[in-house]
Amino acid sequence: MRRHAVKLVASALITAGIVLVIARGGLPFVPDGGDFSHVRWWGIALYLPTLLGMWWFRSVRWRFLLRSITKEPKIRLFAVSSAGFAAILLLPFRLGELARPYMLHTRPEEVRPGKPTLTMTAATSSIIAERVIDGLFVSLVLAIVLLVVPTLQPLPDKVVGLPLIKVAAVRASAFVILGGFTAALAVLAVFYFARPFAHRATHAIIGRISPKLATKLTDLFEKLADGLHVLRRGRDALGFVVETTLYWGCNALGMWLLAMGCGVVHADGSAITFLEAVGLMGMLSCAILIPGPPGLLGFFQAGVYAGMTMYFPTDIVAGPGVAYVFVLYILQVVWSLGLGAWGVWHEGGTRRLRGVTEQRADGLVPEGTP
Repeated sequence: MRRHAVKLVASALITAGIVLVIARGGLPFVPDGGDFSHVRWWGIALYLPTLLGMWWFRSVRWRFLLRSITKEPKIRLFAVSSAGFAAILLLPFRLGELARPYMLHTRPEEVRPGKPTLTMTAATSSIIAERVIDGLFVSLVLAIVLLVVPTLQPLPDKVVGLPLIKVAAVRASAFVILGGFTAALAVLAVFYFARPFAHRATHAIIGRISPKLATKLTDLFEKLADGLHVLRRGRDALGFVVETTLYWGCNALGMWLLAMGCGVVHADGSAITFLEAVGLMGMLSCAILIPGPPGLLGFFQAGVYAGMTMYFPTDIVAGPGVAYVFVLYILQVVWSLGLGAWGVWHEGGTRRLRGVTEQRADGLVPEGTP
């Protein structure tokens, strides 16, 4: 608490500000009873299997990034990732990103001769690579959707419920984010595939200002670039891309089905299209990339409202749309916390069992010990 006191206070202030802005914009976090009249339970029933698929592929694709170092069972990756995703939800400023590498890395007491060792640095670099590739993937898909999917004409000036945010600025930010992730991946790729050149270029440019800073940056980017080991193994790279596509595909499919089940329609009564749901997913994903408060509160809602404002009239966004955002948020939070608790329990049992097994193999624990 002392170490992160400033971040916790800033997180509380951000949360209060977002809640106040949305409340003044006329959109409640908890919908009125009438808004729920559009919700059909079959929408929730269809959404849950897609949520499971999304969670599974999001978790187990990590093995492709780790395979050059160690091989872990899918069920363990699913448990560790579930606990990590819950930590991201619970902690502010995405501090929970460190939970997965911390839980999976090889601890000193687990080191055994001939056994692969996963360091905290290597595990963290794999998470960085995953985040950069994810960001590039979803921002590229969002950019394509923004270019090809028709929006309301004329396009609304402000996001419904967020009078301080312009729709045009939101659309422009999607392309800025795409550029940022493209640049990030390019930098990591150069440090991975052409490390001597990257080292010389950094010192030639940054070193003129501060040689010490140039050295720190090269050391940092070299460590982060190690997460791109997957790009040297064609089969692993293909597997990671395929399962990343399935992960985001399940996400978009679930949001589409749930939106239809919540009565999100156009002015003429026609249902939301799949590509529009992809647009909502992209806007949501870009919004929660911003380090923010616990529970992603406010950023989650703002992302979906920004997407809906482009495709649906105000009365739909402020009616069935509010119920849709609420149900989507609650389902994801409950799912995340439930599986996170299971993941912590499973990982604790796995480590205890593995420790006893290895100590028995080394003759440190008698066979009869329970």
